[in-house]
Amino acid sequence: MKLILAVLVLALVLVVETQAQWHRYPGQAIGGAKDMWRAYRDMRKANWKGADKYFHARGNYDAARRGPGGRWAAKVISDGREALQGLSRRGNSDAAADQAANRWGRNGGNPNRYRPKGLPKKY
Repeated sequence: MKLILAVLVLALVLVVETQAQWHRYPGQAIGGAKDMWRAYRDMRKANWKGADKYFHARGNYDAARRGPGGRWAAKVISDGREALQGLSRRGNSDAAADQAANRWGRNGGNPNRYRPKGLPKKY
């Protein structure tokens, strides 16, 4: 009987502990959305040829570092943006390359992998 009670208490503690972080998710998601916006704004401001993939990776990387909520926001925003842009594109090769850069950043890969030569250091 004591063993069953101990197992139940342990299971309850583990469930409560894993659910204890739920309150951080919305803040992480909002912060992640801001990170994605900052990357987009910087991309527009830099106006640098060949830097698109770098800013995709950087936005996703920064957002995902915030936690599960930021990672979720990065995925939703990236997928939504690619879906909307896909309506006006003729080919899928650029979309596939953008999504690869998105996944790279979201999975913790260094965005500098996509950084073009000569891009100012402030980005």
